[in-house]
Amino acid sequence: MAEIEFKSVAKSFGKVGVIAGLDLKVDDGEFIVFVGPSGCGKSTALRMIAGLEETTSGDIRIGGRSVTGLAPSDRNVAMVFQSYALYPHMTVAGNIGFPLKMAGRSAAEIAQRVKEAADILDLGPYLGRRPAQLSGGQRQRVALGRAIVRHPEVFLFDEPLSNLDADLRVSMRGEIMQLRERIRATMIYVTHDQTEAMTMGDRIAVFAPLKDGHTHNLMQVGTPEELYERPANLFVARFLGSPKMNLIEVAEGQTPAFGALDLGARPADHGGALLLGVRPEDIRIADASEPGLAGRIRLVEALGAEYYVHVETAAGELIARVMDKRLRPTSGDAVALQPAPGAFHLFDKTTGHRIAP
Repeated sequence: MAEIEFKSVAKSFGKVGVIAGLDLKVDDGEFIVFVGPSGCGKSTALRMIAGLEETTSGDIRIGGRSVTGLAPSDRNVAMVFQSYALYPHMTVAGNIGFPLKMAGRSAAEIAQRVKEAADILDLGPYLGRRPAQLSGGQRQRVALGRAIVRHPEVFLFDEPLSNLDADLRVSMRGEIMQLRERIRATMIYVTHDQTEAMTMGDRIAVFAPLKDGHTHNLMQVGTPEELYERPANLFVARFLGSPKMNLIEVAEGQTPAFGALDLGARPADHGGALLLGVRPEDIRIADASEPGLAGRIRLVEALGAEYYVHVETAAGELIARVMDKRLRPTSGDAVALQPAPGAFHLFDKTTGHRIAP
């Protein structure tokens, strides 16, 4: 068993709090992604699991055993960093097998485990090469191999693809997901890239920075679909999705509406100001004579397979994501914006919490 549990974990550097009130359970064999902007504590949480950072308070458990205060070598975890951290004078085989050599394993066992890792990662033809002779993607695979040979209970990934170009990132995402299918270990992956989070994780844990006024870091945990379709608060709603969710203020006592379209009754138990959220792909651009929120197109971003259409309205500038290539939105056109039926969200303006529907 390699389930991981944070129990009321906090971390401060001097007087600066980085993590507060972190309670989270990662199931055995789960692939979970920690995602959030810079400074939100996601990498610090990962380093505390590995033992590279001490907790200020609270407890971290792996497989039901408290590891708080244990040395990194006693935790049976392996970590893959943003930098490859390969030894330039060693061959690929030497780099992969180095942790086993340091642990005093026999030459025969090291050779066998290196071969197993190389077979999994298709590194067999490169075992005699040195890092300078490899591409960025191959170097990252060597770093993965160095983690695999240890047979850890837990794999920790700290933004491992951020140094790669766009094509290699896509390729390596696929390789890590295939690795997960071959090695059913518990995996925690840290990234600031929402695409990586949405495509890779069984679940996603969204972190927010304490410096932005949050009393705790963990905003929401759930499957990618749950977080995207039912964000628990404004932070999650705005962080996940590109372009970002559109927000329109609904004054106290008013019924949620989208221009001429009434979207239903105000929640009976809420009398304060609301924010109405609609994702860009859930907005239809209609003729100006049709009912909806009237506006005028300010800018059209043509992205090949789709358009991002910026529309000036009385409620502010909204963005519609148009994926029908037969439509040709043009700057300056008067239009009406219509949300897809039921495809809207309501949040308390003061607290940011989701309240409906």
